[in-house]
Amino acid sequence: MSGLPDDLQKITVFMLKHQIAGLPRNFELVHEAFTGGNSDLARELAALGARPTQSALDQLGLKHRLAGHCGVSAERLQDETLKTLTRLSDQLSLGLTQKRAFTNSVEGVIRSIREDVSVGIDQLLGELDLLSSIARDMIKAETALSSDVAEGLDSLNAADRAIRAAQAAMKRDHLTRLANRISLFQTLEEVHSAASAAKPSALVLIEILDLPGLQHQYGDEAVSKLIKGLAGIFRKAIKKHDFIARIEADTFAFVFDGINADEAHIIAERLFTTAENNLVFASETSPGVGGLPLAIGHAMAHEAADPTSWLAIAKTATILARQNPRQPIIGYKPGQRQVA
Repeated sequence: MSGLPDDLQKITVFMLKHQIAGLPRNFELVHEAFTGGNSDLARELAALGARPTQSALDQLGLKHRLAGHCGVSAERLQDETLKTLTRLSDQLSLGLTQKRAFTNSVEGVIRSIREDVSVGIDQLLGELDLLSSIARDMIKAETALSSDVAEGLDSLNAADRAIRAAQAAMKRDHLTRLANRISLFQTLEEVHSAASAAKPSALVLIEILDLPGLQHQYGDEAVSKLIKGLAGIFRKAIKKHDFIARIEADTFAFVFDGINADEAHIIAERLFTTAENNLVFASETSPGVGGLPLAIGHAMAHEAADPTSWLAIAKTATILARQNPRQPIIGYKPGQRQVA
């Protein structure tokens, strides 16, 4: 992305000025506030003032479902789950110990009666009273244990739901609710491993040109609405099972199974036209009012050595499209000198 060094400089200066700990999740939080097109996050971070507590930063990150903070939440929930399981295990062990003690007491009374038939009724009643007392204590303990186990199971179920929600949030873009870069890499690995010339799959990248310029011209809130609107348009323009993600502030990614390069180009053209017809926007790079300036690149899975290379090839196609406004959609192959 253009302007990346300036962004990194702003983030670094902001973190130093506000004495924010240099943790990866804090960097992600500040990065999203500066470059993610999330005006609410930017305002809420600024409202924390100088030297915000780590707890306040983490709460903000969780509120906006940032991956790093959701990961921290998942780890905390897993730790709490382990503690709950340990506590239940200890309580169950204690319950077994009490049962063994009661069993031993009963066996002792039976042996006493068998070995000494002259045991007096008073002594026998005394021993039975002792057993009754032990039984009452054991029933109380069993009742408490049953309640604790039920409560523990509820806690475990709640923790499981929360962990699943946190893990799901880690794979979602906070602004558009589409899949994010983490989800994209998982999908690329799955699709690439099964792809071949006979079973082709295509990756299409769509980049919004000069997003920082649009933010400067129209403001973060307007651009956030633009990106959310574009995400909705793209989602409706593809089939339900097709994959779509927002992988950078200015970039959307699509994975299509069972299509060749020509079909990928046709789909890319349709997405370009759909965005152009449904989103009217003015920008400094596009004088007057017109379609949102986009660059689109696509590449085939079986032409890449691995998922990372597949993404890199598609990115190269997008860069070429960005450099040639007259040809905003480009398909690219490894080692290719001219576009197809």
